[in-house]
Amino acid sequence: MNKVKQYLSYAAGAFGHDAFYATLSTYFMIFVTGQLFDTPDKAFNNQMLGWVTTMIVGIRLVEIIFDPIIGGVVDNTRTRWGKFKPWLVIAGLISSVLLVVIFTNFGGLATAHPMLYLVLFGIVFVTLDAFYSFKDIAFWSMLPALSLDSSTREKFGTVARFGSTLGQQGVQIVVVPLVMFFSITFTGAHTETRTGWFWFAVVIGVIAYLGALLTAAGTKEEDNIVRQNTEKVGLLEVFKVVGKNDQLMWQAISYIMFALAYVVTNSLLLYYFKYVMGADSKFYLVGIFTAIEGMIAVAIFPTLTKFLARRTIFFSGAVVMLAGYVLFMFAGNNLPVVLTAVTMFFMPYPIMFLVVLMTITDSVEYGQWKLGTRHESVTLAIRPLLDKLAGAFANGVVGFAAVVAGMTGSAKPSDITAQGLQMFKVFMFYGPMILIVISVLIYWRKVTLTETRHAEIVAELEERLQEK
Repeated sequence: MNKVKQYLSYAAGAFGHDAFYATLSTYFMIFVTGQLFDTPDKAFNNQMLGWVTTMIVGIRLVEIIFDPIIGGVVDNTRTRWGKFKPWLVIAGLISSVLLVVIFTNFGGLATAHPMLYLVLFGIVFVTLDAFYSFKDIAFWSMLPALSLDSSTREKFGTVARFGSTLGQQGVQIVVVPLVMFFSITFTGAHTETRTGWFWFAVVIGVIAYLGALLTAAGTKEEDNIVRQNTEKVGLLEVFKVVGKNDQLMWQAISYIMFALAYVVTNSLLLYYFKYVMGADSKFYLVGIFTAIEGMIAVAIFPTLTKFLARRTIFFSGAVVMLAGYVLFMFAGNNLPVVLTAVTMFFMPYPIMFLVVLMTITDSVEYGQWKLGTRHESVTLAIRPLLDKLAGAFANGVVGFAAVVAGMTGSAKPSDITAQGLQMFKVFMFYGPMILIVISVLIYWRKVTLTETRHAEIVAELEERLQEK
């Protein structure tokens, strides 16, 4: 199959996939804290916010232990269309439909019958999260199946990150205008409404599913002797495969710190614009700036890898991010300074993500070399698992931060106390900076699977399997 077609198809899937992820992990909590519970009883609103936030965190934490099992199910899938595409098509449809459902108050049950709402919400969210996991794992675990060559993998990873950057940052650009457009169109209200958020979710759900269909139609798994070295894995073997791959585990520990820091800060950006600056109408500028710099960052990644080792790129990116945090802490309401700080914070993220993605992808062959059999989806399930874990904790942090800072409902910047603002900064700046430092230290000291070492492992695997 034409490589360009495959690159474009994979990028399209990443575009829709990350638009979905941004909506679920970031903007759903903004819908919950700002629109879902809007009764005059503030104590009731905060109580329900606490319940929903706790449920989201709890559900995602419990379901996370099943992600390696889901990876095993995908690895064990045998169909005429391969093992990834059926999950993209089926799970992609179900998760898109349920995304739209959670952006409603379930026909008024959220306030009229809150306990019934919580039960139904729990059922829907569990189902949504499970099918999202199948699609997420199937999509990203395609990467090692598309090529064994690190250079070609980097091209697939780069175009995928290009698409996902446009998808994620594109949501930042359109979220406020779209919600306002649909609010005005369907209710006549010149402010955010639940109806506006509902139709915004419809748009994202459709885009995500179309992307999944394009990936399923336009990509092809590579068939070679190394990929044939597989066997079906049972429940216990799934966790052994993950636990015995030391390079995968160290990369995972480093990445979860980095991902949590990024997701928390990114999730609180709209709160900063809305409740600190009083400039939520300017938030689209964040999306435009980060989309442009994201495309530049992804475009230069292949060039960077020609001159710098991945570990050097990761360390350098962290230094730039930390400098952005420092500038942001002193930016106040100055929009140009805020946008400069956001630029410094975001610019390294797509590049650092690609470093992590390539290392985890290469750990497929490392695990095969070490354990004797190949497990693509079980191994690649770790990266989505970590993003979900980061998203779960971030949802909890954002919900808690919004309540303690007083940034809920119809609150205005003038309502935010000095103490509330200081608490908000702890969650948005100080905590994430500490996590990034820890992440870099772990990566630098413990992750030893370099590009050169991976090439040696692939050559040894091919020689070993040809002798059998």
